[in-house]
Amino acid sequence: MTDMDRADLLSLYRQMLLIRRFEEKSAEMYALAKIAGFLHLYIGEEAIAVGAIAALRPDDYVISAYRDHGHCLARGSDPCKVMAELFGKATGLCQGKGGSMHLVDLANRFMGGYAIVGGHIPLATGLAFAAKYQKQDLVTVCFFGEGAVPSGQAHEAFNLAALWKLPVIFICENNRYGMGTPVKRAVALYDNVAEAARSYGIMAERVDGMDVLAMRALMRTVVDQVRAGHGPFFIEAMTYRFMGHSMADPSHGHYRSKDEVEEHRKRDPLLLLKHQMLSQALCSEGDFKSLEQEIGEVVAAAVSFADESPFPDPATLQHNVMVED
Repeated sequence: MTDMDRADLLSLYRQMLLIRRFEEKSAEMYALAKIAGFLHLYIGEEAIAVGAIAALRPDDYVISAYRDHGHCLARGSDPCKVMAELFGKATGLCQGKGGSMHLVDLANRFMGGYAIVGGHIPLATGLAFAAKYQKQDLVTVCFFGEGAVPSGQAHEAFNLAALWKLPVIFICENNRYGMGTPVKRAVALYDNVAEAARSYGIMAERVDGMDVLAMRALMRTVVDQVRAGHGPFFIEAMTYRFMGHSMADPSHGHYRSKDEVEEHRKRDPLLLLKHQMLSQALCSEGDFKSLEQEIGEVVAAAVSFADESPFPDPATLQHNVMVED
């Protein structure tokens, strides 16, 4: 390993750590009623967003479902503006009108989080169609959960993406539960969700979504292939969320046991990368402590920024909204 490898791995770890600490602080702020509405945390799934987005160019498109904080941060959005949006403040990414499930950052090509399960998959296909139609060598990456795969709009989108060989990568974050329903009770192909895409002739592969290096390695190959015009690709990233579906349900005790959650925590994506770096003498415990301090300050600054920011002026309620007379 070289110094470049060390810096590269530390960068991946830093991004995952930022998402982890940001989400933990978001949960705390929700409990203090600083954040209203729904809040879906990405804790445990960080390696997917970080590994996948690390393989993209800055001008590629990224689109997500409602568990979107991690993807937005991994795409390079300002943590202060993301937190302000969660607080419903005017300084947020969407001026406080989107909230947790509807983050958008056009400057970083993050095309939004969407609350309707599977509803954004056709939008991703549309982005890819637009890029191909305009002869741009752009790739669109679409993140969604396994619970979205049985939806009708997902299959329509898969069909058109395959038919027109569109440059889109569908990433299914299979965390094994759709809200509180185990995947085997909701998805017929629960033991191989990627088969749904293969039925349309879309190339597909399963990857360990807890391993950021495995995720990035596969994505680098897939991105080159899709960008070269070989059509869409479907990735089933096997993962596990450590928290509940949202802040409205407990992390365990209702539809899954504490033992199950603790067993999966043994493969925490941050710990996996940290152990690998330590075992190869690429970093010391001191390096990780420094990162913890740095990220702690970043997240604290984001909370202060959000807390001190004003709420939107009621007079701006209809700004950026099409209103019929």
